[in-house]
Amino acid sequence: MYNLFISHSWAYSDAYERLMNLLRNHPTLIFRDYSVPKNDPIHSCPYDWQLRSAIENQIRPASCVLILAGVYSTYSKWINIEIEIAKRLGKRIIAIQPWGAEHTSTVVKNNADIIVNWNTDSIVNAIKGYK
Repeated sequence: MYNLFISHSWAYSDAYERLMNLLRNHPTLIFRDYSVPKNDPIHSCPYDWQLRSAIENQIRPASCVLILAGVYSTYSKWINIEIEIAKRLGKRIIAIQPWGAEHTSTVVKNNADIIVNWNTDSIVNAIKGYK
């Protein structure tokens, strides 16, 4: 069982859904999703420190943190905070380069333990710890 936290921009939740479909359909990957989906009540936190604390509580049990490395990630305050939390908690960071993307986030890639392409086997192997 792998506990996954998938960092993503709520404005680009379609990429998150596509990634979840890839992972759900893989025959040997059994996982629990600790991500913060768009409709989660965690979003109603009135203060940034409360949201940060709630995100940290979601990342804490994760085996690894997957980050969609689209260029939008560079400009997301929360994805940068998630990177900082993951690093502080010693979580393996997997950067996933979006399929066909010409530009990706150097912030995400510079903080990743491994960078993979948008390919089911590459992503699953990274989750399982293979090179």
